[in-house]
Amino acid sequence: TAESPPRTLCFVDPRRFGSWRLGPDWQPGRGPCVLTEYRPFRDNVLNNLEDKAFDKPICEALLNQKFFNGIGNYLRAEILYRLKIPPFEKARTVLQALKEQEQERRKNPSLTLSKKVKLMRETPDLLELCHTVPMEVVAAEKNLFDPEDADNYAAFQNWLQCYLVPGMSSLRDHNGRTIWFQGEPGPMAPKAGQKPLKKRAKVKADPEAPAPKVTTRASKRHPRAAAKPKEEEEKEKVADGPKKGSARGRRKATAAPALPEPEAPVKARRSLRTSTRRSRGEAGSP
Repeated sequence: TAESPPRTLCFVDPRRFGSWRLGPDWQPGRGPCVLTEYRPFRDNVLNNLEDKAFDKPICEALLNQKFFNGIGNYLRAEILYRLKIPPFEKARTVLQALKEQEQERRKNPSLTLSKKVKLMRETPDLLELCHTVPMEVVAAEKNLFDPEDADNYAAFQNWLQCYLVPGMSSLRDHNGRTIWFQGEPGPMAPKAGQKPLKKRAKVKADPEAPAPKVTTRASKRHPRAAAKPKEEEEKEKVADGPKKGSARGRRKATAAPALPEPEAPVKARRSLRTSTRRSRGEAGSP
C-alpha cells in the first residue's frame, strides 16, 4: 500500500485451500522477493548453497519459496528454457558456477566489459533471469492478464516460449508438479513408473491412551499358553495326561509299563533264611 508504514496483502495457497492474510511483511519462511529485493535474494541463495534444498533438481529448488520467493510453475519453465538448463540437473551444480563467478568479480573489480560479457556467456546467470523474467510479466500485466479481453490472454500465450507450448516435453517432478522443457530432462529425472512423494500425516500420540501390549511369538501362536504361568501349565499337563497331537504325549503313551522287581531264586531265599536262624541260635533244617 501507499500508506506509511506500508502494508502487504498476500494470497497464501500452499496447494490446499487458499487464504488471505493482511500484514506488514511476507508470511514466515519466505525469502527476499525476486522482484523488489533482487540483491538480498541473490545473496540469500549463493550464501546458502550448502542447504539440503539444493540437493534436489533445479526445477524443484526453484519452487522453494524460502529461496525463490515469487517463482511459480510457469516461470521456472520459462527461465530454464531460456538458459537451456535441463530441469533435473542438480541445483547445487547449476548455482555453484554462479557463486564462483561472483567471487571472481569481487577479486577483480577492474574486469573489462568484454571479460564480463564472456563470463556471463560461459555461465548463464539463472538468478538474474529469476528477476528479469517476472519483470517482463509485471511490465506487461495490463496487456496480458485482462480477464475480460480474450485477445490479451492470447497475447500472454504468445509470450510463453515453453510452458504449455506444443512440441515441448513434460514430466512430473518428485512432488507431482508438471515441468515443461525441451531436450534432455537431466540426470535426476524420475524413473519410469516412479510415483511422486506423498507427505504422511503425522499423528500425535495420545498421552492418556493405554500402552500397547508387547506379544511374543509364543503368545501369537498359543495365546492361552502365553497367558498362563509356566508352573500352572506343567500341573495341567500332569493332571490331564498326554494331549492328542503332542509328540511328548505320544512318547509317554507308547512307553512300556514298569515291570516288578525280579524275585530271587529259591535256593538263594533258603540260604538267606538259614543264615538268619543261625545268627539267632536256631537250628537249621536239614
